Amino acid sequence: MRKTLLSALVIGLMASTANAQGKAKTPPPAAPPPASAPVQLQSDDEKTIYALGYSFGKSLSPFSLSPAELEILKKGLSDSVVGTAAAVDVDQYSQRMQGLARGRQAKANEAYLEKAAQEKGAERLPSGIIYKELKAGSGPNPKPKDTVGVHYRGTLITGEEFDSSFRRNQVAEFPLNGVISCWTDGVQKMKVGGKAKLVCPARTAYGERPPPGSKIPPNAVLEFEVELVSIPGDTSKR
Repeated sequence: MRKTLLSALVIGLMASTANAQGKAKTPPPAAPPPASAPVQLQSDDEKTIYALGYSFGKSLSPFSLSPAELEILKKGLSDSVVGTAAAVDVDQYSQRMQGLARGRQAKANEAYLEKAAQEKGAERLPSGIIYKELKAGSGPNPKPKDTVGVHYRGTLITGEEFDSSFRRNQVAEFPLNGVISCWTDGVQKMKVGGKAKLVCPARTAYGERPPPGSKIPPNAVLEFEVELVSIPGDTSKR
């Protein structure tokens, strides 16, 4: 929700310039320091504004902006803030933003999955999940209805961590048939004591509906490092 609000805020600032022409404007702010000058973050206001920019940048990750495109974005933001007339019909092109983000996210997801599949020792399962054993286990494999105890770390394709039992220093327990299908399929291939990397296509993770309040965007490819610690209640007589 925070990222959505930030995106709406900046898009709103850009769109408002198209309707602001001909109206009185306050003098523009002082020119920014030269690009080579390091930005000094001293006051709380300056740090808050930096945090606004950083958070907004995170919300733009689906666009996979190139350095040249980032400069174009900066130009649009600058024009909006200082009251310069928009160079394009903002209302018209605002309608293309969601489609552009989806298209680029799909390409980035596919490229990430293909790269993961090419890693030595990686295996692409029928569901599209990329499974790579990191450490062989010596215990039994869990079954779909088993409860498992695991340590794990989850990251986005940007490398940003969104969850970690390692960080909490607490083993997570859950039934394999009660989690995302990437885990149901992937963890069954593991043995107790083993570690593996699971790269999950969006359809095997959360698809368009990530957990509320999480850092996971819709249609995200997710990567997990998983350690199968135990199968509570297992008697090894299977």
